[in-house]
Amino acid sequence: MKTVFSPRHAGHAGQTELVGGAIVPGFENPMRARHIRERIEAVALGPVLEPAPHDIEAAKRVHAAAYVDFLPRVWPMWRDAGHDTPAMPFVWPVRGLRADVPPKTVEALLGYYSFDGGASFVAGSWEAIKSSFDTALTAAGLVAAGERAAFALCRPPGHHAGTAFMGGYCYLNNAAIAAQWFRDRGAGRVTILDIDYHHGNGTQEIFYARADVQVVNLHGDPLTEYPHFLGHRDERGAGPGEGFNLNYPLPAGTDWAGWSAALDDALARIAAYAPDILVVSLGVDTFEKDPISAFRLRSHDYPHIGARIAGLDLPTLFVMEGGYAVAEIGVNAVGVLTGFEGA
Repeated sequence: MKTVFSPRHAGHAGQTELVGGAIVPGFENPMRARHIRERIEAVALGPVLEPAPHDIEAAKRVHAAAYVDFLPRVWPMWRDAGHDTPAMPFVWPVRGLRADVPPKTVEALLGYYSFDGGASFVAGSWEAIKSSFDTALTAAGLVAAGERAAFALCRPPGHHAGTAFMGGYCYLNNAAIAAQWFRDRGAGRVTILDIDYHHGNGTQEIFYARADVQVVNLHGDPLTEYPHFLGHRDERGAGPGEGFNLNYPLPAGTDWAGWSAALDDALARIAAYAPDILVVSLGVDTFEKDPISAFRLRSHDYPHIGARIAGLDLPTLFVMEGGYAVAEIGVNAVGVLTGFEGA
């Protein structure tokens, strides 16, 4: 399996996040991608390619143009405002406040275009965000050209980014952009299967009223787990999209038996939908040692995930999302890929 990976992700380093009442170093850090890259080489998964540049207009097929245009301006605006710390929002237009008039200051715009304090910026963030976008579309191009599967080793991740919001380490929704790219090039139906511990709230929001992109999420129960405000089982889509959004919220402590049963049901629903392309939002924060998650999957489970996904017999794009047990992230993420390849 070919992997697409950009060393430019490393510019997004030293960013911070707001968690547990404190501003702390981001759990999403360059070591994550480095360990995955090293594991790919260790198991000889296949060649690792650098991404080709793609027009950012492709992102505007799923994101609001004003939001996309804001992202490269954040750090220059933040610096010009006299700040030298990571750029982070501190005020949000919640219920009862106006959200229809964009403010002019960078501090306010960061809140206007976000849902949490988990997507801060440093000097190299935009270059990393753009390289992650390029990575996803370059890997999508491999699948469109006939590869059975390809791996987009994206960093930063994307599945929490919605039409006009960032959050949860995510800025551009790489999986959603790739799904739309496939649609624009003739795929009749695309499924996004999100197996990250945290619900892909941005992906759900983008496609919620559409029937041409099925969105399937296995994740921690939003009653207790981040990002909390989407991901319930009764969220099934709206209008033309009714029935094409599927959520499998699972309780803390779920192990392989419970998680794999949900996966089997999800795969059956995907098979019934009969997409032309499958995009997998690959998060491995379902691992038992993950520091910010609460499932109990073990390293030997991940190849079984890949093998079961391979059973769909679909052209498949894997897009890297979460996973914060850095020491094991390479073994677990690449385990899914080798399991797929060996099926």
